[in-house]
Amino acid sequence: MRLETNRLVIRPWTDRDCAPFASINADPEVRRYYYPALLDQAQSDAVIAQCMDHLDRQGFAFLALERRDDGALIGGAGLSITDDVPGGPAIEIGWILGRPFWRQGYASEASRAWFDWGWAHGMTEIVGYTSAINTPSRRAMESLGMRRTPADDFADVTVPEGNPLRPHVLYRITNPRRR
Repeated sequence: MRLETNRLVIRPWTDRDCAPFASINADPEVRRYYYPALLDQAQSDAVIAQCMDHLDRQGFAFLALERRDDGALIGGAGLSITDDVPGGPAIEIGWILGRPFWRQGYASEASRAWFDWGWAHGMTEIVGYTSAINTPSRRAMESLGMRRTPADDFADVTVPEGNPLRPHVLYRITNPRRR
């Protein structure tokens, strides 16, 4: 599986991605809205392994994001099946970018490519979710045309009670080809 945009290549993870992805996952600013906050090398490698397993089983996954002009790994983005949201299972869009690559439109560019792929493959809806306090990701989802219904918001049970990351918001977008 490989998707390309004007500036990005979205591709399966390789061994050469492990160290740079671990650096992204070890950055406290990048991981500010994630629980658990920081991942060590082994935990980051396990995320890559889970993504590749999902790709093998489902034909899509959260994959490596590579910048076309220089081949730099800038993070990851993709679709996955989640049971973590009310009414699940659902197909989820997600992304994580290294700090030097923030505010350049990469998450939106990758997400649009994934939406196009999902719609072409018959997906009817894609969801996105994040902690309620993660305003940057919320703005990105809104700019992508995703919509929130407050009644769908939920507490992420994988986050301890009292932690400010526990309250989550859920956004949805439906396939425009099916309206």
